Amino acid sequence: MAIKCANRSLASCEAQELFTKAAVLRNLAKPAKQTKMTDTHSKEIRAYNMSRIKGKNTKPELLVRRFLFANGFRYRLHPKTLPGKPDIVLPKYKTVVFVNGCFWHGHHNCKYFVLPKTRTQWWLQKITNTQKRDWQAQTELNALGWRVITIWECELKPKKVEETLTSLLSYLLTLK
Repeated sequence: MAIKCANRSLASCEAQELFTKAAVLRNLAKPAKQTKMTDTHSKEIRAYNMSRIKGKNTKPELLVRRFLFANGFRYRLHPKTLPGKPDIVLPKYKTVVFVNGCFWHGHHNCKYFVLPKTRTQWWLQKITNTQKRDWQAQTELNALGWRVITIWECELKPKKVEETLTSLLSYLLTLK
């Protein structure tokens, strides 16, 4: 490796050359960059963590249920007889309510839906399949004569919760 040392003292040039050689050696000692990020947890711990993610009785769902109950609405929860097992079923109004998590259901243009940087293809496929299932369930429910309401997790954040629940209430009251 040749270092050009124009207009510098010999000691300065030698120091620069030693510094450069040390930097090259440090870079050679580093392992090649991995394209796949390693997980910080073991497979058992990761499996346990993922198993703790709830599909029923989530905080957003409980918020909507409490609101509906406080306003006099009675409902059924997660009936297996209906397509997609809706979160809340209001039989009197022939209406079902899905409370979807923005990440898990791929809420388009939502700041809470960010595709993970690792295993991107796997996550994309998983979320796409969830969206297909959601669409299929909604289509089947509509064919059976049910009205379908989808409430997104981001709509139940503190800034929007009052507006969302008020519009839900006003919609349901028009169905009486």
